[in-house]
Amino acid sequence: MDSPLLTRLFRQLFSRRACQSLRSHSELPSRIQGTTRHGQSRSLSSTGRRRDAAGDSKRNESHWQQRTDLFPLDMSEEYQKYPMVTADQLRGRRERPRRVKMLARDFIEDSLYNPSYGYFSKQVVIFTPGEPFAFNSIEDEPEFHRLLGQRYTEFEDKLDATASNESRQLWHTPTELFRPYYGEAIARYLITNYKLSQYPYHDLIIYEMGAGNGTLMLNILDYIRSTEPSVYHRTKFKIIEISSSLAKLQASQLLRSANSRGHASKVEIINKSIFEWDTVVPSPCFFLAMEVFDNFAHDAIRYDPLTEEPLQGTVLIDNAGEFHEFYTPLIDPVASRFLRVRHAATSGHYPLPLPQSKILRKLRARMPFMANLSDPEYIPTRLMQFFDILGRCFPSHRLLTSDFHDLPDTIKGVNAPVVQTRYQRRTVPVTTPYVHQGYFDILFPTDFNVMELMYRAITGKLTRVLSHEEFLRRWAYVEETETKNGENPLLSWYKNASVLTTV
Repeated sequence: MDSPLLTRLFRQLFSRRACQSLRSHSELPSRIQGTTRHGQSRSLSSTGRRRDAAGDSKRNESHWQQRTDLFPLDMSEEYQKYPMVTADQLRGRRERPRRVKMLARDFIEDSLYNPSYGYFSKQVVIFTPGEPFAFNSIEDEPEFHRLLGQRYTEFEDKLDATASNESRQLWHTPTELFRPYYGEAIARYLITNYKLSQYPYHDLIIYEMGAGNGTLMLNILDYIRSTEPSVYHRTKFKIIEISSSLAKLQASQLLRSANSRGHASKVEIINKSIFEWDTVVPSPCFFLAMEVFDNFAHDAIRYDPLTEEPLQGTVLIDNAGEFHEFYTPLIDPVASRFLRVRHAATSGHYPLPLPQSKILRKLRARMPFMANLSDPEYIPTRLMQFFDILGRCFPSHRLLTSDFHDLPDTIKGVNAPVVQTRYQRRTVPVTTPYVHQGYFDILFPTDFNVMELMYRAITGKLTRVLSHEEFLRRWAYVEETETKNGENPLLSWYKNASVLTTV
């Protein structure tokens, strides 16, 4: 049902001038290192006009409409009538909702994780390069990039031979690109810190959230089994996976070969959302969250430029399936708590989408056609709730997480996401998170300066933040990923990522 609809939508997306002017990407998905570049952006105005009722009924949901902020449609009547729903209430729905309104974080959560149409539930395919790259035999990084491109093409050609899909959402992770070396570096960190603080009084208990194909799990267990048999004997690996399809894939990985089948007694795959966790785990444990924070739902906040009053974003979905933004000064308890905790944890030092000069704000407010609200700020309310669960249900945990502190092609705003899809093997960024649910990756950077302090405030634990390269120089055998000319993709890729650890 979705395929013909999506094909028409994407064809119209490419035919629009606004979308054609976006930078065209290479064939490789863009969850990789890069300098910060911004796509097209737009501003908000609350003035509007009524939509013609007859025109509304004739609109097809696949029609891509480039919306304007100077003369937005007046949907205030619908806003009063439509019910407010949450992502949890939509989990049982098989079709995308219409004639409802929802907080921005619920829209994002529903778009990414709805079991019937969510991006991670139905669309995502994680690239597996096959045999590990022999980096010592590769001339330099350009050759590695060329080889990677070849393997991407071969991988997707095989998928198309089985079932062609022009809108396949394919991306990779450092675990897959640098297998097994990346996973072995994580394993060395775990072994060393386990033996320093827990061995022999406690088992090595590892929780991993968002385990993808299960490759990191296997690399870690393989390394511990081959280098530390006594530690392996006491190792328990538990995956928490919200996606049923990925949970099945992870289970199949354990049965792939005799070597991996040997780990079956060590592994438990828990198919549920971490946000549904309600069991206290008192034992010391390590909690892995590698490239997970970037897809946590965020709330959208704009500020009154004169009073600095925050307003929370709501998305209205009309009866044609199109989206309209509203902002209200009534902040819900979750977002309100985030703003309070952030202010206390950082002593008020964090970026806002407002000019520091109040005089400048007043002058801008008087200019014609200027927006009456600031640019949006996207606050990671789900990440705060994750920290709550760690502190409440895993009181003796040690967190190891890696994620992007900076991303290319973000939309306009503070801590704004990259919103992108793939069509005909090309990555296509767009300029709003309010897009056809389930077909777009909504990927946020993490402000580690702020979130480290919030993690400390919520859990009471001490932390350390390192760059991706600094962490790997400490724990990886970097000579294994060095090319002939001395370059090292393991260290030079993912320059825009940081690693946070509990100490």
